[in-house]
Amino acid sequence: MRKLLKPMGLLAIVALSSVLGGCQLTVLDPKGPVAEQQKDLIYWSIGFMLFIVAVVFVLFSIIIVRYREKKHAEGYEPPDQHGNTFLEIIWTAIPILIVIALAVPTVKTIYALDKAPEATSHKKPLVIHATSAEWKWMFSYPEQNLETVNYLVIPEDRPILFKLTSADSMSALWIPSLGGQEYNMAGMQTELYLQADKPGIYEGRNANFNGEGFADQKFKVKAVTQEEYDKWVKDKQNSAPKLTKKEYDHLLLQGHTKQMTFSSTHLQYVDHAKMDNAGYAEKLRKQSEKQQEKAH
Repeated sequence: MRKLLKPMGLLAIVALSSVLGGCQLTVLDPKGPVAEQQKDLIYWSIGFMLFIVAVVFVLFSIIIVRYREKKHAEGYEPPDQHGNTFLEIIWTAIPILIVIALAVPTVKTIYALDKAPEATSHKKPLVIHATSAEWKWMFSYPEQNLETVNYLVIPEDRPILFKLTSADSMSALWIPSLGGQEYNMAGMQTELYLQADKPGIYEGRNANFNGEGFADQKFKVKAVTQEEYDKWVKDKQNSAPKLTKKEYDHLLLQGHTKQMTFSSTHLQYVDHAKMDNAGYAEKLRKQSEKQQEKAH
């Protein structure tokens, strides 16, 4: 018994240290209505499943104590319960009810997140095309005619409609403080609504492994007031250089890059959401490899 209690005690100490150490999960500290709904769903799911675990352990304890082997009942055989309709209905109905209790709020939340947050649904969403490439992010603001690389600036308290695609391998845009992830895939477009409730700087990343540079495929999200956002847009429209096709083609080559800003978007040259452009980045990389081989 002592040999068993020692590792269990050590495990309990490690678990308690993690909890008391101030470790904070970003997904449980939401900064927007989308993340808030997802947090509520996580809490409901965890709480409900812990309740089920507790009930199972209580019943298990009762059964092993009450129906343990006893000296005065040697040779006793319990009655055969095979074909007991009442018991079969119970152990069939309980899992069905559990699935319903978890599925209904999950489905409701999924459908609710397919549109702009209800509190700000009267506001026009800011449309941003988020294009992933190995291993960087390009964010196009078509209405403002701006494009940023590896960073975002968004207004607070306004829905953001991300139109997601990829120039090459499948990625997944994820800003934990603002909401869950959605996949970026070449030759198609997915959509994701997010919103920041207050100004701040939030971390974004690729949540889908896509090669050796995956770990550093990150970006910053800066949420500001609407006035600050309008000022930023005007300033970049006047000061940032135009994005040429040559420079954009260079961005599509594998590798990391610094934060950049342009006063035009790559959408005028290529839209990776169209199936015809699904292999655009791969062709550029093959051409670049051939040119390097010739140079050597």
